[in-house]
Amino acid sequence: MKKIFIFCLLFTCLNVLAQNKATIFSVKNTRPVDLVNVFLGSSADHGQMSPAASYPFSMLSIGPQTYPKTHTGYEYLAKKFLGFTHNRFEGVGCQGSGGNILIKPFLGAAPVKSELIKASEKAAPGFYEVGFENKIKAQLAVLGNAGKHFYHFPKGEKGFYLDLSYAFNGAFVSEEHQVNGNTVSGWVISKTTCGAGKYKIFYYLQLEGNSSWKDEGNHKLVVKLENSSTEENINIAFSSVSVDGAKSAINGSSYDKIKNQSGADWNIHLSKIALEGDMESAKLFYSLLYRTMQSPYVISDKDGQYRNTKGEIQKDKELRYNGWAIWDNYRTQLPLLSLITPERFQGMTNSIADLYNSGKRDYATQTEPSNTVRTEHAIVVLLDAYRKGYKVDFNKIIDSLTKEVNNLDYKSPDKALESSYDNWALSEIYNILKDTEKSGFYRKKALEYKTYWNRDFKDMSKRDVDQMQARGLYQGTIWQYRWFVPYDFKGLVKLDGGEEAYLAKLDEFFERDLYNHANEPDLQVPLMYNVTRQGYKSQYWMHQLAADTVIQNYFNDNSRGIGSYIGKIYRNQPHAYLRTMDDDAGAMSAWYIFTASGFAPACVGWPVYYLNVPLFPSITYQLPKGKSFKIETENFSLKNKYIKSVTLNGKAFKRNYITQEDIFAGGVLKINASPLPVKISDTANWISSVEE
Repeated sequence: MKKIFIFCLLFTCLNVLAQNKATIFSVKNTRPVDLVNVFLGSSADHGQMSPAASYPFSMLSIGPQTYPKTHTGYEYLAKKFLGFTHNRFEGVGCQGSGGNILIKPFLGAAPVKSELIKASEKAAPGFYEVGFENKIKAQLAVLGNAGKHFYHFPKGEKGFYLDLSYAFNGAFVSEEHQVNGNTVSGWVISKTTCGAGKYKIFYYLQLEGNSSWKDEGNHKLVVKLENSSTEENINIAFSSVSVDGAKSAINGSSYDKIKNQSGADWNIHLSKIALEGDMESAKLFYSLLYRTMQSPYVISDKDGQYRNTKGEIQKDKELRYNGWAIWDNYRTQLPLLSLITPERFQGMTNSIADLYNSGKRDYATQTEPSNTVRTEHAIVVLLDAYRKGYKVDFNKIIDSLTKEVNNLDYKSPDKALESSYDNWALSEIYNILKDTEKSGFYRKKALEYKTYWNRDFKDMSKRDVDQMQARGLYQGTIWQYRWFVPYDFKGLVKLDGGEEAYLAKLDEFFERDLYNHANEPDLQVPLMYNVTRQGYKSQYWMHQLAADTVIQNYFNDNSRGIGSYIGKIYRNQPHAYLRTMDDDAGAMSAWYIFTASGFAPACVGWPVYYLNVPLFPSITYQLPKGKSFKIETENFSLKNKYIKSVTLNGKAFKRNYITQEDIFAGGVLKINASPLPVKISDTANWISSVEE
């Protein structure tokens, strides 16, 4: 009896150990790509994400078009499908954009009478598959700017319906196409996100069978397939340059080969950050990391040709990109890409700089080479890239940079602070160019933020300070915008009456749950205790917002106090984010990736990152030339939110920040975590400052 008891006890212990081991993720035994949940944020207005088949930074993504839809054309809970479309801009608001070139498989003689009702679906990075009640099965995959549709049909009458005028929100403008037997090719012009401009994409679409397309007029085409056939393939590719460019990109490989190669390439990208830790947390991490690499889009053809925002054909050996949401993601996503995609980031930097040579506007031109959104603060991104070691020829674009800054708007309180940030960046750029006179001029212009701040943000006793859109604010409140002086926190503390008064206001801001994670204007505020002796409070709030329960009273539709949210913000499910919260082209996903890694940008324009306790015991950034930067957390527990001590490569590290240079040098950063805050610290605190 005793032996049986011991055996059972041993068996139970081994079983528990096996279960515990199974819940721990490591890139040594599991591929990151296999953890990604592409359905995260794909229901209602909780992120505006899509499960579409995609490829890193591809302008082509083939995804389901449901009824009803969300911003990206797909609603997780919807059963009825209209077909499949070939581009979308993820999480950028304005009811979405893209949705070009609708393909609908159908049974019978009339496409309109054939309903597609979802019976099953699955998807992962690189592919999307769905089965319908009528026994049609669709499998979609994307590799580069080329993709493949693979369909299974029952025997009988069937075909494909093609609508070249389809686009989200009536954004279609015009199109031209040619039909040549089993191929359709041409171009489509649609309005960009928010209808601010127009973009033109060239495409080549090829049915692998011998059936011929019939032009029905009004931008609609139909092809009837043989009654006996049960499988059909459609190949499609995009180009910013020409139909020939799209045709040359067509990939005739099998569906499985394209799907598997796309998955393998996604895994290479996702493996640039290697985790060890809780499996469920790792699933959330990699699902969000996946979202940070959807855009900007590669617009270069294989021969290096691309179109600029004037519509002119150019050529460059570096890949060129378009599809910007810079006002949204300059704070997080672009800084993250500067770390994890250095082989691409020079091309992105060149592409942003070239906007100043080809008609840059805050939103979009009338001749964009792809869908795009916003480019405010591009000047800050270029300064940031330069200071991180990327090449920027400021001499070539300085006149355009100056013209843009000279035309900035100061009419509302938020625009006054946003514009001052760009003035600071221009001052720094002129300093780099050794033009001290102009550097000084724009430094003074930047420091005029103090006048605007004293007028609108100093007195917080007014009745409208917690009201959305008060005093003409675009989004956010006076409370949320009062902290937006990232380049001069030292001056801001002084304006606020000194450190004690500053801390009192910052405490009040969080104690009253005035912070809004559903949008970007106050995204940096959780880090702002780092400029004081109470940096431990930043460590608390970064952890709390990323991984614990919070109260959120403000939403992205400019509402306040209507159905306040209590719970976690980041969740690995279709209702992923706060109600109305946009992922904004990876901006909010990148915020989580940084926080989970244990560091976050202190001020874009300076290559500096504030430290916090990571959400994993070990996380490694793979760097060029075989180097790596590893962050290890000693005494790891989700209850241990505070930094007790830090070492870098075995030596005591007495700073509350690291730099891009520290990271790219490689090594091991060890953070000793504690459940209790360290209220008396001897670290050197980084604080942005502009001297008059």
